[in-house]
Amino acid sequence: MKAGTRHAGWFMAGMTAAALGLLSPVAWAQPKPPQEVYTCIDKTGRRITADRPIADCVDREQRILDHTGAERRRIGPTLTEHERAALEVQRRKEAQERARIAEERRRERVLMARYPDEAAHQVEREAALVQVDEVMAVARKRIQELQVERKRIDGEMEFYRRDPLKAPMKLQRQIAENDEAVAEQQRFLTAQDQEKRRIHQRFDAELAQLRQLWAAQRAAASQLVPPQSTLVSPGASR
Repeated sequence: MKAGTRHAGWFMAGMTAAALGLLSPVAWAQPKPPQEVYTCIDKTGRRITADRPIADCVDREQRILDHTGAERRRIGPTLTEHERAALEVQRRKEAQERARIAEERRRERVLMARYPDEAAHQVEREAALVQVDEVMAVARKRIQELQVERKRIDGEMEFYRRDPLKAPMKLQRQIAENDEAVAEQQRFLTAQDQEKRRIHQRFDAELAQLRQLWAAQRAAASQLVPPQSTLVSPGASR
């Protein structure tokens, strides 16, 4: 009886161990923590935590934590259609500003390549003024020609000095055309004087900008020059 009882006990213990072995993966398995934890404080001041984006906090920032509690990143509030439109306008403005600055830098590089120094800039200024002076000289010459022609017309008008209205229509028309031609050349000369002022203003503005660019260029170049080491002669160290 004792041997039978002992064998029966061994059998029951083996069955129990086998059952526990079969059940252990389920019985002893621990639930895995979520990979990401979303947390925020809602509009009532309540802190909310979830394993997915929190609907009550769509209008505010949400923090995303890992399983250790360390912050991994943040997500901003969900924008309304009006807010998205305003954000898009702001982004376009920022893009336009970046493009404007890039274009300004490009023009500065072109300007410095064209005018490496002030002497080159002055040569360009003088060349632009010479072109205007040349066309003004042509206009002045034309005025002189018209004045000679007017003397001839006035000579013919001497016959009608007492009553100019009796002068032939052809002669009267020549006087009017001469006056208009002289006035036209005078207007042209006035416009060219204004053009010369614009040229000076443009080159003055360019020169002011170039002086700043040249100074910045020299400063940058001086930073790249290594300091010269002081050479000590062998006899000096004795």
